[in-house]
Amino acid sequence: MKKVLIYLTNHATLGDTDEANGTFAPELTHALHELLAAGLDYDLVSINGGKAPLYGTDIEGDEINASMLQDAAFISRVNNTIPASQIDIQKYSAIYYPGGFGLLSDLAHNQEVARLSAAHYENGGVIGAVCHGPAGLLPITLSTGQKLIADKSVTGFTREEEVDYGTIDKIPFLLEEALTRSAKRYNKVQPWNAFVIEDDRLITGQNPASAGAVGKAIAAHLA
Repeated sequence: MKKVLIYLTNHATLGDTDEANGTFAPELTHALHELLAAGLDYDLVSINGGKAPLYGTDIEGDEINASMLQDAAFISRVNNTIPASQIDIQKYSAIYYPGGFGLLSDLAHNQEVARLSAAHYENGGVIGAVCHGPAGLLPITLSTGQKLIADKSVTGFTREEEVDYGTIDKIPFLLEEALTRSAKRYNKVQPWNAFVIEDDRLITGQNPASAGAVGKAIAAHLA
């Protein structure tokens, strides 16, 4: 059975504020719903290991999110994430970075995780990310010295969506600007519409509405 490594943040607040945050649950659960439907296994991994903070766990009308959050085995994995230092990256066929503001404060800068992801991609692996998840792509440097996204077309959470969400003045940095400066091309559509870009084995989605489609695209690459 092929396995997907899913990185969750250890950072439990929105930037330096005291607002509870972490990984945005629907971006984890909707992608994972597609991965499981395709017969894939997964591990939840974080920089430090242990309990990963989630938010967006009480969204009304989201049956996929609610159902998965009631699964005791899934919650046990969330509460006991594997430390990145214990990972054998060769065991995984794909990597997925769900969004949430927390990773802007840790995975967006962490070199240990970036090295694992670089080795995975150079060994033929697939990498997916959604919403703020593409921030985790920023530090990934290949063995050539080139950044992973330097010759890639990507998307991610937009400036307009930050404004709509009321976070533009609270985030550690603006993802759209960082991706525009680092990637070959940054793409976006109207706020809150589902949008996914596939460039070789790199798959990125713009916002929460894109999470399921990113999961489905990862599964298609592994079929």
